[in-house]
Amino acid sequence: MEISGGITASLSGRYASALFELANEQGMVSAVEGDLEKIAAAIRESVDLAALIHNPQISREAAGKVMDSIAVLLGLGDLAKKFLGVLASNRRLSALTDVIRAFGVISAAHRGEVAAEVTSAHPLDDAQLAALAEKLQAREGKTIKLKTNVDPDILGGLVVKIGSQMIDSSIRTRLNSLAQAMKA
Repeated sequence: MEISGGITASLSGRYASALFELANEQGMVSAVEGDLEKIAAAIRESVDLAALIHNPQISREAAGKVMDSIAVLLGLGDLAKKFLGVLASNRRLSALTDVIRAFGVISAAHRGEVAAEVTSAHPLDDAQLAALAEKLQAREGKTIKLKTNVDPDILGGLVVKIGSQMIDSSIRTRLNSLAQAMKA
């Protein structure tokens, strides 16, 4: 398994790598990944939780108790629950969202997948997503895992991000390019 040195060199990457190694040893990578997705969703949905993990005034003990309660509430597995406790005791909860993102990249690399973030003006149907995944898979030579977003501001077309690469075929970008060409 090849993991980018940039990921493992960062603080969040080191935590994510350690968690991945433990999960891999126990054969629980997909379970931990699912638990981390639950945590990420909870952070996105709760302004209070997002504020808590970034609040340096919360004591280690209080943060640990809150994260333990959240783990129980979300029905997280033992490994994810203990990991949240480690982050709380090390005062690293502010890195949690970055750790979750890094863990996803590491586990995808382990499975031979590449994540592609696709932004469209309108929701894509299953047939369109399948065709797009097939084309991207042929281009990248790896299994593609699509994450979709809808942004009406792009007007039409697609914006696809794969790692550090971006393919922008949106109408908004084409119109901006045309406007710039007309100014020159």
